[in-house]
Amino acid sequence: MLPSVWFVTGGAGFIGSHLVDRLVEDNEVTVVDDFSTGRRESLNPEADLIEGSLLKLDLEEVVEGKDIVFHMAANPEVRNKDPEAHIDQNFMTTYRLLEAMRETGVKRMVFASSSTVYGEAEIPTTEEHPTFPISLYGAAKLASESLISSYCHTFGFDAWVYRFANVIGPRLRHGVIYDFIKKLRKDPEELTILGNGEQRKSYIYIDDCIDALLKGLESASEFNVFNIGTEDQVNVTRIAEIVSGEMGLNPEFKYTGGERGWKGDVPVMLLSSEKLRELGWSPELGSEESVRKTTQNLLKEI
Repeated sequence: MLPSVWFVTGGAGFIGSHLVDRLVEDNEVTVVDDFSTGRRESLNPEADLIEGSLLKLDLEEVVEGKDIVFHMAANPEVRNKDPEAHIDQNFMTTYRLLEAMRETGVKRMVFASSSTVYGEAEIPTTEEHPTFPISLYGAAKLASESLISSYCHTFGFDAWVYRFANVIGPRLRHGVIYDFIKKLRKDPEELTILGNGEQRKSYIYIDDCIDALLKGLESASEFNVFNIGTEDQVNVTRIAEIVSGEMGLNPEFKYTGGERGWKGDVPVMLLSSEKLRELGWSPELGSEESVRKTTQNLLKEI
């Protein structure tokens, strides 16, 4: 039986808010968010809110009595080149949570990790693939994974680590689709595309992602690692075509050049989600369908 008292960090953020929407249907849910990237209008009103930073709150007080911690809070900007931001917001928050859990006897954590932990990997990439991140974001996520693993083996925790492909859908406020919409509203005649437009990645719709995350909890190992993604890819130029088409525009595409969009960008990504599929999960939408549906969502929101 799944636990009934849930604690979600970043519960007003993109993935976190959709997770909370699902959890409040049958559970008591407490959310922590400092609204640095999360949005108040995204927070489900049925969840109890503790407003504040994971770096400053008394976390022992807020996690005590909870059955499981969903650690979804993070600085989501992979392009950020500030090491301190990633260490503080994407690693130290994890450490402080784990310590609060250890002190209060809460022993289950779900962690939102990322495909970026693999770096430039062979594809499709399985969970057993070596991890050599090339971005600060990926490095901080991998460091958090390692710390969580050590707490599982040292202090008897159970953990579920999810390495996400590009998760997209309603409420998204970063990434290529959002950026393209903003650029085209400013200049409908021309669209600047970072890199050469050939970067190919997997995009998964948020509803499929939440289904996968909850399905993985049926796995009962001490330390569980799952990829979440689709079995296909879409390149950046095709995303630009979809966004332009949905906006009724035909802009000229201008490329900045190079095989990657920015330092630390992984130009080709495709995760194997066979482990989750063996549990009975599969996504309803492919990458291109997810991109189109998300574009339609965002055009109504922003």
